[in-house]
Amino acid sequence: MPAAKQFTKSQIETAMRYTKSIRAAARYLGCSYQHLKPFMKTLRVDDSDPNSPTLFDTHKNQNGKGIPKFLPNRRKEPNVKRIFTEGTGWESFTTEKIKTRGIAEGFLKDECNMCGFNERRLTDYKVPLLMNFKNGNKCSYLIDNVELLCYNCYFLYVGEVLTPDQIRDVETNQTTKTKTFEWDLDDDQLDNMRALGLID
Repeated sequence: MPAAKQFTKSQIETAMRYTKSIRAAARYLGCSYQHLKPFMKTLRVDDSDPNSPTLFDTHKNQNGKGIPKFLPNRRKEPNVKRIFTEGTGWESFTTEKIKTRGIAEGFLKDECNMCGFNERRLTDYKVPLLMNFKNGNKCSYLIDNVELLCYNCYFLYVGEVLTPDQIRDVETNQTTKTKTFEWDLDDDQLDNMRALGLID
């Protein structure tokens, strides 16, 4: 069993600067809330003053101030300049949206950072690229920490691209978790669907 992660006061203070709650700080540091809590309860803002508040007390945000309580408008675009230079503002967006916007605005090259692969699929003109976080922290979007890798380089240098179930499905030509619906259709509707080629 690997040893539990240890954190210095400066690491926790950095996480506090970039987050708005203890749970978010734990995600930033790549650990659980329960793991981070004892560290924050023992460290004080001013080490020389025993009455100084703890880091836990100063960073707890029980009211959720500054944290969005709803899903953002899907059409809203991420401010990738802020995300890649300051490391903030990414919380309301998917990695895919940040990646697409980062390519569109020229922050990321639309090619593999390792091998330069940039061949596009004819059907939708997409390049098969995955965003890799160099330090392993998927909450750190600073430009020096992110890179785009093709599926092959991601597999060789980072880890699995597909789960074992997905690999098995691809290799056996099966699909998982497909829902089948039984429609209550009359004969006229069935004839129309056959005429359209939707059913046999």
